[in-house]
Amino acid sequence: MTGEPIPHWPGRTIGSVHVRSTPDGPADQAVFVHGLAGSATNWTDLMGELKDTVTGHAIDLPGAGFSPAPADGDYSVEGHSRAVIGLLEHTGPAHLFGNSLGGAIAVKVAATCPELVRSLTLISPALPDLLPRYGPLRVAAAAVPVLGEWVASRLRLIPAEQRITASMAVVWANMDSVHPVRLRDAIEEQRRRDDLPYAGEAMIRSARGIVAEYFRRKQTLWEQAAKVRARTLIIHGRHDRLVRPAMARKAYRTFRQVRLVLLPTAGHVAMMEMPQVVAAEARRLIGETRLGNAPLPS
Repeated sequence: MTGEPIPHWPGRTIGSVHVRSTPDGPADQAVFVHGLAGSATNWTDLMGELKDTVTGHAIDLPGAGFSPAPADGDYSVEGHSRAVIGLLEHTGPAHLFGNSLGGAIAVKVAATCPELVRSLTLISPALPDLLPRYGPLRVAAAAVPVLGEWVASRLRLIPAEQRITASMAVVWANMDSVHPVRLRDAIEEQRRRDDLPYAGEAMIRSARGIVAEYFRRKQTLWEQAAKVRARTLIIHGRHDRLVRPAMARKAYRTFRQVRLVLLPTAGHVAMMEMPQVVAAEARRLIGETRLGNAPLPS
């Protein structure tokens, strides 16, 4: 493996959250939302690929990355959505990207605030599935009261390097593709978070938030998806161990304007595994929006 990855983009506080942005970019804005146990740095490489197309802003969700715990203690998908909406109100209408939990959050934002979303790109979105894979079942177990706290306390006894390696082995299709610099960054970040008093609670309660969405009876995420007006791109990796690529069929029937892409060698985090490919698909969507093929919500 040759070459060094680009450094992570500089961060700043916007409102109550930490945001990493590409500096001095184009007029078009983009907002990136990470998944459970992730952070803004999950988007570093994709933002680098798109820096000549959009000015990117990757949020650390409340309690994640460098963002503090939310003042109201709300780690629900709705609560996280409010943080993303706050960022969009700062940037103005933007192309919205979401991965996993971030995809669920992005769907809710696009459905409730269509005037702020120019296009929607979802990478392995965590939308309710009646046949969840092993990964979501683990999330559900971690979300059980008392059990979740016990699991978190036991995990802290495992060295950060082992935890990160095990996690990447699940979300990447090929662990050997992880650049040593990115692996080192992730381990250092995990060690930093181990010293934060709210880190475990943020993880557990965010997990409970997405599990609650899977069992919601009214205003489900699929019902929200049907309301999305923005043109939508959905990317799945064939080797995704967390979200079934087969859910793309339901997405095709649900979203109003949607294009599906299945990457045969990717896992759950295609924007990290193959950022050039994801960037090419995103540029196509953004270009269509600019040309008027995907009209802005009115």
